[in-house]
Amino acid sequence: MTIYTVHHNTVYRYRRPVKLGQHQMLFRPRDSFDQRLIDCRLLVKPEPVEIRWIHDVFGNCVTFVDFNTTSDTLEFETTIRLEHTPENAPEFRIEDYARQHPFAYDRAELPDLESYIRRQFPGDRMVDDWLSRFIAPGQSQPTGQLLMTLNEAIAEGFSYRSRTSRGTQTPSETLTLQQGTCRDFALLMMEAARSLGFAARFITGYIYVLDRDGPVRLGGGSTHAWCSIYVPGSGWVEFDPTNGIMGNRELIRVGVARTPDQAIPLSGSYWGDADGEAGMEVTVNVKSEAIER
Repeated sequence: MTIYTVHHNTVYRYRRPVKLGQHQMLFRPRDSFDQRLIDCRLLVKPEPVEIRWIHDVFGNCVTFVDFNTTSDTLEFETTIRLEHTPENAPEFRIEDYARQHPFAYDRAELPDLESYIRRQFPGDRMVDDWLSRFIAPGQSQPTGQLLMTLNEAIAEGFSYRSRTSRGTQTPSETLTLQQGTCRDFALLMMEAARSLGFAARFITGYIYVLDRDGPVRLGGGSTHAWCSIYVPGSGWVEFDPTNGIMGNRELIRVGVARTPDQAIPLSGSYWGDADGEAGMEVTVNVKSEAIER
């Protein structure tokens, strides 16, 4: 078991004072059997008039921050501490009917999975063309092996490029450019899995990056994104196609959603000049300490 401490700081700067509107944050990790929140702290400057919390439609803990002031800077500083139990090599304990792909999900689960099976870009044929390079259409193959192949194909076949601009590339853009960010790769894997009939969802959170004496992990220094695929018998299995990780090893899950734009870590509004933004600075630091039980 490991204890992770995550320090996340975001500073917005404006050329002249602006009136701050409501901001929405997704930074509090989801408690589960593999991670337990110990402490969670939020510091906002300038001081807001109200901070409130809700659970959204996906069960994520969302923070709303309201202001009644003007300022030329806006800073959000969060610190979380949690226990994390890594799953280095997930065992695909798959139900007999789903051991071979293709298969049909159980009728009792299908109504709840349908929205996650539905493709976000149904007219994008580039995903299907890309899949045909290493997956024979209509041919039966082991479900676990198929998902691992898909994860590794993205990790090994595309170049990681950090990007601070808003939004996520479409799968066809990622395939054309042969490069992208972690959120681009997560969406590509989701769309590829959905085209094969799997239920897939987007995950936002953090990744622990070893400072030295270990493998290099991409996507550190900021928030990270990956996805999970629903496998009968194993439930939602996590895949990080940016790094080729299966399971939750070194991944800290914060929010899950059907699409990337439903799991934005921090968003908000302000009233001021259209060219009023002077820049944004984001720093994320994840530290770990091993504990024994």
